Order: sequence, then structure tokens, then C-alpha cells
Amino acid sequence: MTEPVRELPGTTTTPEPEQEVRLSFLDHLRELRKRLGRALLGVAAGMLAVGWFVEPIFHQLMQPVLDSLPEKQRALHYTSYVEPLMVYLKVALYGGIFAAVPWVLYQLWQFIAPGLYKREKKVVIPFLVSGTLLFYGGAGFCYRIIMPAAFPAMAAIANDASLSPVLTMSEQLSLVLAMLLGFGVVFELPVVIAFLSMIGVVHWQTLAKYRRVAVIVNVAVAAIITPTGDPLNLALMAVPMVLFYEIGIVLARILGKKRPEAAIAQAEG
Repeated sequence: MTEPVRELPGTTTTPEPEQEVRLSFLDHLRELRKRLGRALLGVAAGMLAVGWFVEPIFHQLMQPVLDSLPEKQRALHYTSYVEPLMVYLKVALYGGIFAAVPWVLYQLWQFIAPGLYKREKKVVIPFLVSGTLLFYGGAGFCYRIIMPAAFPAMAAIANDASLSPVLTMSEQLSLVLAMLLGFGVVFELPVVIAFLSMIGVVHWQTLAKYRRVAVIVNVAVAAIITPTGDPLNLALMAVPMVLFYEIGIVLARILGKKRPEAAIAQAEG
């Protein structure tokens, strides 16, 4: 029998990740390739499911755009016979990505889980659920709140009797999808901050120290994501981002790794 290792007086044992396996660089690449392959298969399955309803989904996505137009001009145009086909394929692709978000997040977790401690692995379900809900919540917030205000504001800029809008299917779809994905990713901010704090990349005191800088960065990002400079639309994006940053600080304080007092004092100095 193997005798248990005794700790010498005055020494401490650093906890190791549960069931730690030493992998080479090539092994990590193979594991990453496997997880990416499975994630792509999930996206492909989502594309097949969405493909059956691609036309009504497209019309639903374009509804905020059409509602911003005068009643007699509520129509989208295409510049070639190939454009409608490419538009529907794009709807299927992005629809597959949206549908596969939980599966993609799970594959990401499976890739990083072997290097985490037992306490960190217990939060896998809360992380997956909250990450998925926040992503869908951000996209829903954009569709229900931002778009009905943003598109009329953009249409008002060209409020001239001599001008007539000719909106194409492809360009408007790209704009709508970019906004939906942008808001979905931004709403993931609390989960990202909490995870980075758990693995020791960031600390809640550092985040709190640079709160003012984060507010400026959040407003700048909100100005880039929102398609119009209207103050109301900018506020509708910037306020949730600042709020989520504060929630991320709270989660980082609860879930994050503890740092030695010397390191904290050095960071604050």
C-alpha cells in the first residue's frame, strides 16, 4: 500500500484541478478541434430546423424595418434573382447559430472544464442557463425595444419629399442580424466577468477601481452598436451595459478567486 504524503510543518499544498490530466499542445489542439466540430454540427442541425420556416422568419425579422416606412412604401427590393436565395440561406445560417447557442456554450465548457477545480465545475448549469437566457434576452430586447425606436429615427433623417427609400433585402437583413447578435453578445457581460474572475484573470476590486473607465468604454461600444446617434437609443443600450458591468462585479466578488492581501494592495496602489 502507498502511504499518504505527509505535509511538512509550515508548508501548504496548492489545490489541483480535479482529475487533472497533463495534455500536450497538440492534445489541446485536437480537443479544440473536436469541440469546434461538435459545435458546428449543432449549428448545422439548427440550420436544418430553421430552414423549414425560413421565409416567415425573414418576414418577422423585417417587420420593424417595414413598420418604419410610409404605408404605401412598405416593401423590400432585390437587385438580382440570386439575392432572395442568398438572403434565405443567411437567415437559415444565423437562425442555426441562435438555436445552437446552448450547445455551443456547452462545448466551450467541456473544453475548459478539465482545468477547473471541483468548486468551479459546480456552476456549469447556472453558467449555461444564465448565458443562454442573457443571449436570447439581449436579442429580444433589441427586437422589441431598440428596433422600433431606431428604424423610425433613421428614416426621419431622410425626411425629404424628394427622397424615396429603396431598401434591399440583403442590406436590411445584415443590419438586423448585426444588431441582434451585438445585443446578444453584450448581454453576456456578467457571465463573462464572473467566469474570468473564477479562473483568476480579473478581480472584483480591479473592476471596481476602473468603473469610470468601464462606463466610458460601454458608452462608446453602445454608440458603435446602435445604428443611430439618437440619445434615447444610445441610452437604451448604454444603461443595460453599465448595469451588467455592476452585476458582473458582484458576481466576481462572490465567485472569484481570493487574492493575497499583498497583491490586492499592489493592485490598488
